[in-house]
Amino acid sequence: MNDKNQIYGLRATIEAIEAERPINKIYLQRGLQGDLFKELETLIRKKGLSSSYVPLEKLNRLTKSNHQGVVASISPVVFQEFGTLVESVISEKSNAFFLLLDHITDVRNFGAIIRTAECCGVDAIVIPKTGAAPITDDTIKTSAGAAFNIPITKVDHLKDAIFYLQSCDVSVVAATEKAENTLYNLNLVDSCAIIMGAEDKGISPSILKIVDHGAKLPMLGKIGSLNVSVACGVVLYEVVRQRLG
Repeated sequence: MNDKNQIYGLRATIEAIEAERPINKIYLQRGLQGDLFKELETLIRKKGLSSSYVPLEKLNRLTKSNHQGVVASISPVVFQEFGTLVESVISEKSNAFFLLLDHITDVRNFGAIIRTAECCGVDAIVIPKTGAAPITDDTIKTSAGAAFNIPITKVDHLKDAIFYLQSCDVSVVAATEKAENTLYNLNLVDSCAIIMGAEDKGISPSILKIVDHGAKLPMLGKIGSLNVSVACGVVLYEVVRQRLG
């Protein structure tokens, strides 16, 4: 973690949360006690922030400064508010293009996906607040700076984001090998949101139940799946192909 992208100390972290700083994750010393620490824990739960309890040695590796048992990773990118962002896109475009990531955890995969999404004209990327890869220096580097050029928004639950998009007449398409239809049989010219799943588990079953369409990529070799960033590139460029055609 780069020092410029972190905050350490109990009071400093509380103030950062209250100031709505874009926090990736908060690392808390395991077994720490005290009123100020309890106040921080309560605030983390209230805001739905990602956190984990770690040994003192882990915190000492993250920073040489006096961390008081708390180190917070700050995103170099400012996240936008979901509802406001969606309304803005839909009011400006007749064929909005969204990308939802269901718990992508590898920062380099995330960066590569951001880069491709920006190149394909995706209007916004939607990720869950917890359980997703943070935007780190590695993410920025892998995205070739695209993370600064495309709006990214965090939501409490992807299911709620899906219902909201559907209420705005955005067709939600899950890229999954479990689908019967191939991607090439779908109409992706109108407003749509593509969902890509986690590297190991794919898209969660609860999300697959509520999407408008499932779509798979034809696999002609012996390997049964693609790297998620590669698969995402293929899917997004099919949207581009249809819209240009």
